[in-house]
Amino acid sequence: MIKIIISSNTNRKTEIVNESKTIREVLDDAQINYAATTVHLDGSPLRPGDIDKSFNDFGISESCYLTAIVKADNA
Repeated sequence: MIKIIISSNTNRKTEIVNESKTIREVLDDAQINYAATTVHLDGSPLRPGDIDKSFNDFGISESCYLTAIVKADNA
């Protein structure tokens, strides 16, 4: 089990999940719309296809930060 701090523009929470869960599953469970955001894992932006990888695939075994931030056109 790993501790994930999930944050968005308006919310921040801590979840304990199995490391075999995918990033998409965690974002869906947290009700975060990742289609309109830039998703980062421990500060690094995810590339196409990374959202369907598990935390185990990224070598995360204890804790991480998962952020999904909406960037406005004028920002």
